[in-house]
Order: sequence, then C-alpha cells, then structure tokens
Amino acid sequence: MLMVALVMAATIFAQEEPKLTAKPSGRILFDAAYINPQHQEDELKSGVGIPDMRVGVGFTYGQWKGKIDMGYAYGKVNMKDVWLQYDFDKENFVRGGYFIHQYGFQSSTSSSFKETMEEPQSNAVFNNDRMIGLMYEHSENKFLATASVVVETDAMKQTTDQIGNEAIGAMTRLLYRPYAERGKMFQVGISGGIEGARYSSKEELNHKQFTLATRWPTRVAKVNSQEALVTDAKTLYKFSPEIMYSYGRFAIIGQYYLNNITRDNNLESFVGSGAYVTLRTLVKGREYSPNMNDGGIATPDPGNMELCLQYNYTSLSDHTAGIYGGYLNDWALCYNFYPNKYMIWRVRASWTKVTNRSGFADNEVSILETRLQVKF
Repeated sequence: MLMVALVMAATIFAQEEPKLTAKPSGRILFDAAYINPQHQEDELKSGVGIPDMRVGVGFTYGQWKGKIDMGYAYGKVNMKDVWLQYDFDKENFVRGGYFIHQYGFQSSTSSSFKETMEEPQSNAVFNNDRMIGLMYEHSENKFLATASVVVETDAMKQTTDQIGNEAIGAMTRLLYRPYAERGKMFQVGISGGIEGARYSSKEELNHKQFTLATRWPTRVAKVNSQEALVTDAKTLYKFSPEIMYSYGRFAIIGQYYLNNITRDNNLESFVGSGAYVTLRTLVKGREYSPNMNDGGIATPDPGNMELCLQYNYTSLSDHTAGIYGGYLNDWALCYNFYPNKYMIWRVRASWTKVTNRSGFADNEVSILETRLQVKF
C-alpha cells in the first residue's frame, strides 16, 4: 500500500509540474526606396537596405512567460525586447523588463507591423520607444487598462555613474470597447503620462532637457525631419485620446497627441502636438478582427490584400517658448499583401512637407518604397 501511495503521489506531482517550452523567433525586412526631395539639404538619397533583422526566443513555464529579442541592422547589434511576464489569469498579467509600454493605439503593433509600413510621425515623436519598467495589464471583453512605471531609455545603454540619477516616469492606457468581434469593432481610449527630464552627454543639459525628433518616413535613409531641443526642462506631461471603428472590410483609426514640458528659469513651457487618421479597407478579404490583448486590429488573414490611406500632422514649433522644431504634414497611401502567415509585402507612396524649422529650409519629399517582410 505504501508503494502504491508513493507512486500515486509521484504521478500527481508530475502532472502538476509545468512544462518549459521555448520557441525561436525572428524577422527580416528587405526595403527599397526612391526618394525625391525638393531640396537636397536633408541629404536624402534613394537605395536599398535591410533595416531590421531580429533573432530571439520566447518561452513559457506555467504562468510565467518571457522573451529575448536581438536586433541586427546596418552592421549594429542592439537589444530589442527583453522581458519576463507573470499571468495571474486570462485577464491580468504583470510584465517587467525592456519593452514598449502601452500608450495609445500604436502600442497594439510592433514597428514592423504598422499597416502604413512606417508609424505616424506624431507617434514616433510623442510616444516612447522601449523603456525599462514594470507594466500591469487588465484585459477583458469590453475593457483594457494598463499602468506602467518606467525609467529613461538611456538606462538600457549606460550605467548610473555615466547617466546620474535616472529619470523616472509613469503612464497608463484606458480603453473601452463595447464591440470587439470579428467584423464589428468600436473602441475609444485615453492615455496619459508623466516623465522627468532626460540624460544628455553635455553636463549643463544633463537631466535638464528633452530632445523631440522624428525622421522622414523611410528606413533606407535615417534622417531627421524635425527636431526640438527643449532646454531648462523640468517635467513632461502627455495626453492622447484615441478612437477606432471597423465594420466588415473597412476600418478607421484616429489619435491625437499633446505634450507639455514645464521649464525652469521662468521660461515658457513647450507645447508639442500632433494627430493622425488612418483609413483601411480590405480589397481582398471579408473582415477585420480584434487583437484583444493589445487593444488593436489583428494582422489580416493570409491571402488578404489591403489599401490604407493616412494623414499625419506634427507640430514641434512653439513660438511662445521660442523653439522651432518644425511643422510636418504627411500623406501616405499603402498597399499590403499578406500571402501567408509568415510574409507581408508592402508598397508605400508618401508626400511629406516640413516648414518652420530653425536652421533648415522648408522641404517637400516624395517617397516611393516597398518592403518584403518575413517573420518566423
């Protein structure tokens, strides 16, 4: 009897012990672009490139999961996602590490899965890239809520004896989605955040500045289209409402950004703003479906074809603060083909105009580019 009891106990323990599973992952982007600037001052040139290549691994162990992702682009190695997550249940988890924290609709897809090939410039400048931090998420049928505490981006690149006391911040995204089913989606949300002034290699600017910048919409040439250096900075407050509606094969997404940076020495605060609107339609395929965990639209089904039209406006000039980073207007038309679950082919045509840039002439740039994306 004792032997039988021991065998039964060992069997139950073996059944309860979770299994560690690991899965390799990766992606490669192949880009080609024809770039036609009105003026050559921005040094924009046509060509080809592999702007992103990643190799990583994801793992699960019971209620634990994690990811490690390394990027290789233009001869440089850099860290992408590195995080560990604990799932309390199907609706709640906490994630810690280095990753993109939820802030607005664009948080629902990674940089390579933007439906218009490149993310809106307003999101690139007013949102953050990956940051070390801790994020809690609650996601159910009609609601999604996140709360994050973060440290500045340079904390991943340098130690505190170089950076100094690291700037900290907090952000949240709150989303209400009364309809979240295949072929019928509607959601409204609001995001907000607060951050301390950022690191600078110049001692007189260290943790007394924010540099807000965005590039011309191509990765073949990485050239800034706007840049605003906000000196004597204290605290950044940011706010972003969003809306998404989709019915059948049509979808519309809109988001607004407002960033306010308070300053020392009786200087006026700097205010930057931006917005984008995206229209999407499946020219081959029946309907869009929701991405519940990330609060967005899932990648269309294999075999689908899609057209997207996007308008983006970004302001980094504030005359009351005496800072002129530029006004940007961008129109983009994109065709996407999803031949299978591992590949995407995109073609993008865009026209971008930037004015009111301190030290730079106004410029207009037309770009025609294509990308073959492989993900495994």
